[in-house]
Amino acid sequence: MAILKEYKAPYIIQFDKLGDPSSGYISVGQSDKLPFEIKRVFWTYYTPESIVRGRHAHYLTEQILIAASGRIIVNVEKKAGEIESFILDNPSIGIYIPPNVWHTMQYSHTSTQLVFASTFYDEKDYIRDHDEFKKIWAEKK
Repeated sequence: MAILKEYKAPYIIQFDKLGDPSSGYISVGQSDKLPFEIKRVFWTYYTPESIVRGRHAHYLTEQILIAASGRIIVNVEKKAGEIESFILDNPSIGIYIPPNVWHTMQYSHTSTQLVFASTFYDEKDYIRDHDEFKKIWAEKK
């Protein structure tokens, strides 16, 4: 699987929020806010709070994670081993996860995670072994 030549860092995306407290809100993810064309959409829900999901990186896939409801703690490990935590608890924000970033997620029981992905599902795109993830970036230095 090809490895990116350039490292991108995860970052928060603020989506437009339309409406007001009396009638509710709509968040809009228009193409000018998205760093890639969406090829796949999936969601995760009813995950017990004691479960940590993710535990992988991708060779090519870019993702945006959104807590459509509830709270999601997203931990990312960047190429030099730095760990950064993001709390998604508002459906008008998302986190951009670029390829080759190790990530884990822990959910409140009421959370629903919405994911936009830049590729169709391909098991070969997953880096599921943490040592392999670290080796890939050691080779890039």
